[in-house]
Amino acid sequence: MKKDNQSSVFEFLLLGLPIWPEQQGIYYTLFLIMYLTTVLGNLLIVLLIRLDSRLHTPMYFLLSHLALTDISFSSVTAPKMLINMQTQSQSISFGGCISQVYFFLFWGDLDSFLLTSMAYDRYVAICHPLHYTTIMSQSLCYLLVIVSWVLSCASALLHTILLLRLSFCGDNTLPHFFCDLSALLKLSSSDTTVNDLVIITVGGVVITLPFICILVSYGRIGTTILRVPSTKGICKALSTCGSHLSVVSLYYGAIIGLYFFPSSNNSNDKDVTVAVLYTLVTPMINPFIYSLRNRDMKGKLPLLNAGITK
Repeated sequence: MKKDNQSSVFEFLLLGLPIWPEQQGIYYTLFLIMYLTTVLGNLLIVLLIRLDSRLHTPMYFLLSHLALTDISFSSVTAPKMLINMQTQSQSISFGGCISQVYFFLFWGDLDSFLLTSMAYDRYVAICHPLHYTTIMSQSLCYLLVIVSWVLSCASALLHTILLLRLSFCGDNTLPHFFCDLSALLKLSSSDTTVNDLVIITVGGVVITLPFICILVSYGRIGTTILRVPSTKGICKALSTCGSHLSVVSLYYGAIIGLYFFPSSNNSNDKDVTVAVLYTLVTPMINPFIYSLRNRDMKGKLPLLNAGITK
């Protein structure tokens, strides 16, 4: 019995998406296109920002880091899911599963902190335009990114270490297409009280607190605009903040739908569907939102195409 219990932790079985076997080919093609679009679209944004010196501003500096984070975030889950769909394999090694948990949490938390930094940048640009260059200095931009990386790394490492101390004896089947932390905790035969407590407390720091900061920033922006209401001012604010607001709505909307309105233990289809939304759909849509709604990005796309043609 001891050997059986030990052997069960060598791998987990991912049940994948709640789709019929005959639909595997269609969904495989769809998700492959979505993943490639995510990688190419976000790489294009990074390339545009790097090549054009006029885009070397705090907003685009943070945007380039967000684009790289979106690529990494999708790459944690999408390749493994696509391989499993193609090979009809469901297994993932214990080490691979733990690594997936760590990097999924790391890049997801980093997304949250970067969106908060971008909200602060928009707040300074609209509420303190005369002091923008002084406040949003290069050193502050680097500090915001470094702090975001450190906090994200610490948060993901804490969850991973606490996960490693748990025992997994018996059922090793995960009703998901990747190693989700909450799904793993349900499989554990150990007491997960500490893990659940850390999820609540750390989640407040990396998800709830940044979201509140974003709301406060846009509340201040709204107050500033309403003090001297004008069509020109409102249009400028929408042009400046519209892209960021759209991305924030997609990101936090999916998280709120998944973690604040969880499905029952017997039905995980909604959790899996929402997970697809924020791991594949949102990172894919972000480049389109920023390039189509941002005048500077739209103006640089033809120039890049012309340069590539030459």
